[in-house]
Amino acid sequence: MNSIIKNTALALGLALLGTAPLAMAAGDATAGKAKAAQCAACHGADGNSPAPTFPKLAGQGEKYLAKQLMDIKSGARPVPQMIGQLDNFNEQDLQDMAAFFASQQIQLAGSEAISVMLNSGESVDGLILGRDLFRAGNSQTGVPACMGCHSPTGVGNAPAGYPRLSGQFAQYVETQLKAFREGTRANDGDTRMMRTVAKQLSDAEIKALANYVAGLTD
Repeated sequence: MNSIIKNTALALGLALLGTAPLAMAAGDATAGKAKAAQCAACHGADGNSPAPTFPKLAGQGEKYLAKQLMDIKSGARPVPQMIGQLDNFNEQDLQDMAAFFASQQIQLAGSEAISVMLNSGESVDGLILGRDLFRAGNSQTGVPACMGCHSPTGVGNAPAGYPRLSGQFAQYVETQLKAFREGTRANDGDTRMMRTVAKQLSDAEIKALANYVAGLTD
């Protein structure tokens, strides 16, 4: 795989979990702690989820989190497990909750040594494949480097609303990439960035990429 992206237009990166929301007032993390208490069962009291089916929220950018909460409440991002959970919260409440989780320290999920099978039938080192995709994308299929939006360490770009990937559960990242690829998740804005990019990723590439970012550190 050619690991160098020559076309700089491709360096937009993967906005894996959504795109930047409109500017809004900053949240109050102190107020958000009490409001987020009901989230603890699935996401942990400090946003470090105990199960890979639920994403880690700790250390995620406030802007990004606020957008996801608002999209989930409005139905723009359907999440069956969240139906009705946010009905009693207004926009400021959601902003405060986002501020609280953003202020917490993430506990890294960690990567594993895995092998993945390419569409050609060749088995390759999943960590190396994931690293190459994250750092340089895949010029042959038009996949941009993830670090273009998510930074070389995967911490994202909080002011721009691009999410943190480092330390997130590999299973959750894999599920979201496949959802974008299938179009069942579509809150990536009019640019359709994630849906467009995910369509170019194979199952092996998605698994490798998800596993790699789970072990990235600041």
